[in-house]
Amino acid sequence: MKSMAKYVLALDQGTTSSRAIVFDKKGNIVSKAQNEFEQIYPQAGWVEHDPLAILYSQFQAVSSCIMQGGISPEDIAGIGITNQRETTILWDRQPGKPVYNAIVWQCRRTADICENIKAQGLEDYIKDKTGLVVDAYFSATKIKWILDNVPSARELAEQGRLLFGTVETWIIWNLTGGSVHVTDYSNASRTMLFDVDNLCWDKFLCEKLGIPMSILPEPVPSSKIYGRVSKGILGLEFLEGIPICGAIGDQPAALFGQGCFEAGQAKNTYGTGCFLLMNTGKTRVKSKNNLVTGVAWGIGDKVEYAIEGSAFNAGSVIKWLRDELHMIDTAKRCDELAESVPDANGIYFVPAFTGLGAPYWDMYARGTIVGLTRGVNRAHIARSVLEAIAYQVTDLLEAMKSDSGIDFTELRVDGGASVSNIMMQIQADMIRCSVNRPCNVETTALGAAYLAGLAVGLWKNMDEIQHNRVVERVFEPETDIGKRNALYEGWKKAVECSMGWAK
Repeated sequence: MKSMAKYVLALDQGTTSSRAIVFDKKGNIVSKAQNEFEQIYPQAGWVEHDPLAILYSQFQAVSSCIMQGGISPEDIAGIGITNQRETTILWDRQPGKPVYNAIVWQCRRTADICENIKAQGLEDYIKDKTGLVVDAYFSATKIKWILDNVPSARELAEQGRLLFGTVETWIIWNLTGGSVHVTDYSNASRTMLFDVDNLCWDKFLCEKLGIPMSILPEPVPSSKIYGRVSKGILGLEFLEGIPICGAIGDQPAALFGQGCFEAGQAKNTYGTGCFLLMNTGKTRVKSKNNLVTGVAWGIGDKVEYAIEGSAFNAGSVIKWLRDELHMIDTAKRCDELAESVPDANGIYFVPAFTGLGAPYWDMYARGTIVGLTRGVNRAHIARSVLEAIAYQVTDLLEAMKSDSGIDFTELRVDGGASVSNIMMQIQADMIRCSVNRPCNVETTALGAAYLAGLAVGLWKNMDEIQHNRVVERVFEPETDIGKRNALYEGWKKAVECSMGWAK
């Protein structure tokens, strides 16, 4: 590390935008910039990105962030990268050009390939080896699709020219002038090809899916010097020689940024959906409730595992109240209405707009409001929406408790919708433990920054990082247990009403 260096640069490459944030040693934001890029929908259910657009938007964000913040490159100790996880890019190493657009994690085009995998009886093997359920969400079937449908792809693979990567792999390869082809363990864990116990690619699965192992990047820890920024990268010439030394998928990055370093610590991100992750320490927990598991991060020769569950619709339901029903004009108004009534007046809202995720896994479920009486008004509906988000997270936590045998003492929260005080209070009441909200809710980028800083000695250890976390507010359970249990039973009945509706 350079003697002057006092900052870390985090690249936060997301689904709709690329961001760059510079953090200081205390974990405070010094400067940030963001660029959106185009979403490509070639046909129904298909989602793509232009890998070069990802790259340019990311490099532009870096350049703006450094310039606007008046930051001297000598002050940057290292670069950490966090990314949308399953999105798949294949490129020809010689010109360095993609052979096809990036197939995004949301893309459903490989559902038939997944059905075929299930028909071959590979589900249990995949779950056992990779910790994942068979789904079009993950990278493996996206790789297979490109190999089978892009005319030059297999030929280039046979010539040893084709490379695969998730987004952090693509960025590192480009930043190092094509000299480093790596993926960190957390991103490798989302490919459906990675043996999460032995930390290597699974040869049997690669053969079954017809994926040549020569195209796969080297799996590496999340905190390590992978290489340095190459000379002459257009617009980033000033970063030459700075180590690239942290890489991690977005959700485990938020777990790290929240300081969930002990087994049993969990965080929930309240965004469009909810992503709940719990650190399970050195042990991989095999889920019996359709949650997924994988490596959260690797530091040195040690890895930590996490168990993960997601609810598909959370913040999106508040947007629905605003944009489709015109019941509110801002998210804040939803809170105000919900606070104006003591309860939801006996109604339950199940936001199964796109089916139900864990632990129900019912793609035929649809959104439902039950328990309506003549006395229900829009304030009750607003409250039922906030309660629904909290109930879904409760479902996920209960599943995690059942899988892990760990009892939670607190849930750390972040994401746009976590600013709602009333929803966080409802959440604490339902899960019967503290809900802990930090001052800095940029936890994803922060996690990548911390991992990079650890690799170059900006932070000595995780204890030092833990001290940086400043709590903005803690919500404690207030509702008595009898009332809580009755409310939760009502929610489960409401969920049953929504299931199988579209079948």
